[in-house]
Amino acid sequence: MASNFVTVYLMSHLLFFRTRAVRLLCLVGAFACAGVACAQSAGASRPNPVPADLNWPTRPLRLVVGFGGGSSPDFVARVLAAPMAKALGQPVIVENHPGASGNIAADVVAKSTDRHTVGILINGNMTIAKILNPATSYDPQKDLMPLSIICTAPLVLATTPEVSKAAPRGFLEAARVAGSNWSYGTPGIGTIGHLGIELLKARTGIGAVHVPYQGNPQVITGLIGAQLQLALLPPGLAQEQVRAGKLRAIGVTSSRRSELVPDYPTLAEAGLKDFELEIWTAAAAPASLPAPIAQRLAQVLSEVIRLPEVRQKLFQHGYEAAGISGEALVRRVKADTAALSGIIASQGIKLE
Repeated sequence: MASNFVTVYLMSHLLFFRTRAVRLLCLVGAFACAGVACAQSAGASRPNPVPADLNWPTRPLRLVVGFGGGSSPDFVARVLAAPMAKALGQPVIVENHPGASGNIAADVVAKSTDRHTVGILINGNMTIAKILNPATSYDPQKDLMPLSIICTAPLVLATTPEVSKAAPRGFLEAARVAGSNWSYGTPGIGTIGHLGIELLKARTGIGAVHVPYQGNPQVITGLIGAQLQLALLPPGLAQEQVRAGKLRAIGVTSSRRSELVPDYPTLAEAGLKDFELEIWTAAAAPASLPAPIAQRLAQVLSEVIRLPEVRQKLFQHGYEAAGISGEALVRRVKADTAALSGIIASQGIKLE
């Protein structure tokens, strides 16, 4: 449309005017009109963005956590709250909505419309929640907007010195040979410790039987008491018992050695290639949150996570600070969902 307008404009005016100067002016006018027409056409093809200088936040921001006070996600949220408040110029309040392994809080975030709600969520809330339980009231893939991975930690494959003194490669072979005579403990069905061991079993042929407990402290008691032969534990819990000589670390599930437990080998060093699984805590917003606000939140989170005092507090609690962007978090969510959903399907794992 714009090109036809320009042609008509040029023909009518160039025929009418005779002087070189006037013809030049007409050419300038024609191209100016064409530019306006093109700009209007382009503008009509896309929605108007939210103004970059949007007055936000206009009220306190709430960080919604799916576990009670004293839990690791609660600790992470409270470490972030004060520096986020300083950066945003508004109070940041931590709200605990415990239950359903964090899914109650994730649902609160997904359904929020106040533009001032952020979830501090764990792996399962953003990946396999609806796969494990189709009745889950939100869909992580559709209802949540990933903002940033805040911190990560590997899991430690642990046993006791009495079970096996073999090198890591030898331990994996001993576990395979033992078959169902060995058991492994977890904090419950569908937890990362449960799905991680099932993934390990699928990759190695290990046949250990699952024994769910109320939490990792009970799993450690089961290991030390010889009711269990292996488990995947957070590094902080494992390291304490390894130092005391009560547990033995076979390896970590990260792709590289972890700064949290630098002396522990990776499972890749034990001969298990391309096995990577981490605990991570992330920030997410409702999918309906306007992009400029999401960008501002992601920027603030990145700046806060880089603060030395924040990194130190997370490290002391057993986490490595990440500050990974929303785009990287989207990729991590997709990769973890694919890996874990495959195990859920192949093993027929369901929440009871």
